[in-house]
Amino acid sequence: MNNYISFDIGGSAVKWSIINLNGEFLDNGKISVTKTIDEFFKSIADKVNELKDKHQLKGVAISAPGAVDSVVGTIGGSSALPYIHGPNFKVILNEMTNLPIEIENDANCAALGECWRGAAMDANDSAFVVCGTGIGGALIKDKKIHTGIHKHGGEFGYCFVDIDVVNKKYLSWSRAGSTFAVAKAIADRKGISMDEFNGIKAFELYDNGDEIAVEEVNKFFRYMALGIYNIQYTYDPEVIILGGAICERKGFLEEVNKKLDEVMNNNNDATVRPLVKICEYGNNANKLGALYNFLQKQALI
Repeated sequence: MNNYISFDIGGSAVKWSIINLNGEFLDNGKISVTKTIDEFFKSIADKVNELKDKHQLKGVAISAPGAVDSVVGTIGGSSALPYIHGPNFKVILNEMTNLPIEIENDANCAALGECWRGAAMDANDSAFVVCGTGIGGALIKDKKIHTGIHKHGGEFGYCFVDIDVVNKKYLSWSRAGSTFAVAKAIADRKGISMDEFNGIKAFELYDNGDEIAVEEVNKFFRYMALGIYNIQYTYDPEVIILGGAICERKGFLEEVNKKLDEVMNNNNDATVRPLVKICEYGNNANKLGALYNFLQKQALI
């Protein structure tokens, strides 16, 4: 059977997996991030060439942060690895490995992974929401990424979910309802430095019944419900998938659904209740989706 190597580029490491056409993971590992772009490409190419014959590799799939131009093979925008922005991954790695290369944005890859083998496997049209430092996401139409004319399709974090009337500011989902946002809101009210606080500690306080944490986390779930509701009535997907470390918390989906019930019960116009699921592949979704993107772009599926 033909196998492929899939890379997930992160700020501190590049994770890799050998995956077959059935979406089965055969081998896994990671490469430390290097200091220069030349060392970076060499480390990836060395891993590919090391495993090429052993696993009969037929291609290289890459999930990367930033504004990825999947046709050209370059990455715009910014990320924790400034040197990856600019070079042509498809050209450079093809020359170094003699294998076809495909690259796509990490949130898009996560969505594709879930739509291929995960929580959205039975849906043609779905939406994927990633909750972390900000709110990201992707739109899937007929099992393919819908980027939109300006490549902003699925950028749900820009959507407004509240308004600060006193300061006359509209609050985006990323700034008001991300994991970082709820942690910062709690830290600010308690006079705690964000150097000593994070989302994990915020939800620990919530679990322990801390009054401020309960108030802010309930607000977080309300924003999540509003965002999901708006996606449903804007795009009308079959299912909305939630990803990000916070979404793996026990009871997370139940809390989201409670707030969705409140939204639906206080709205006489809405009749379609969003179907919401949690990402099944977790940290492996990016690599799985990178391969699915490769297979689509290479017309192998």
